[in-house]
Amino acid sequence: MGEATTVVITGASSGIGRATARRFAEEGARLVLAGRDADTLEAVAAECRDRGAMVIAVPTDVSSEADVDRLAEAAVERFGGIDVWVGNASLYSFGTFEQTPSEVFDRLIEVNLLGQVYGARAALRVFRRQGRGVLVSVASVYSRITSPLVSPYVTSKFGLLGFLEVLRMELRDAPDIHVCAVLPATIDTPIHQHAANYTGHPVRPLPPVSDPVRVARAIVRVARRPRRLTQVGRVQSLFVHARALAPALYEPVVARAYLALALKSGSMPTAPGNVFRADRDVTGVTGGWRLLPWLRRTPGS
Repeated sequence: MGEATTVVITGASSGIGRATARRFAEEGARLVLAGRDADTLEAVAAECRDRGAMVIAVPTDVSSEADVDRLAEAAVERFGGIDVWVGNASLYSFGTFEQTPSEVFDRLIEVNLLGQVYGARAALRVFRRQGRGVLVSVASVYSRITSPLVSPYVTSKFGLLGFLEVLRMELRDAPDIHVCAVLPATIDTPIHQHAANYTGHPVRPLPPVSDPVRVARAIVRVARRPRRLTQVGRVQSLFVHARALAPALYEPVVARAYLALALKSGSMPTAPGNVFRADRDVTGVTGGWRLLPWLRRTPGS
């Protein structure tokens, strides 16, 4: 990645976004980092500057199209254009559809899906002027499979993959503008600590849990050599084939297995997590889930 490459990253405050910012910084890219909390975002920017990158931090709520437009404008004003737009901002929620408050469900759709739509619109305006650019959207293995307790997340990620496929078809007149989807499986990030939880139980991610650096490497690779779809996490990706080949068997088996594996014993009060405001307490790259994940206590449990 050359030093002239300008990369915008949303959701850069923690997890995959933070790991990706570090990776691009090490590659010599110029970075425009977006997240909801200005102080956390500036800490990530400092990490990237320590790695030799030129960086600006732009506090952004991706559910606001005006905020996203300002983010793109800041990138162009500071660096003259945008080469890569990484749409990564995402929220998570546990609970059945009936348990999940409508405002929480709606908020996940606004951030996980509409935030990507707003980002694509802002990026494409710049890409069209330049005649080139790479849009990398971080979707999920949940763009292609399902399980109980995560209906707003699954809905947003299924919608995102469909949107990207349509967008790619519509951009056939612009061969140097690329649309790439990266689909991580379970990744060791703070998203599970951040998540809203309406199950009444402590929760844990499904094994196996992968290093977020693997996703960051995949994002950098597709930014350099665009691919339409990249999955990260081979074991859980096998469920994509299982669902396609035997849906009638997939649904009851996965439903039972997920409830057994994801819900821990004990009780936990319901809470909206970071759905409506940023959480400064859990902003690292990893969530610690690869360290004895079956024994690890969920915060508050």
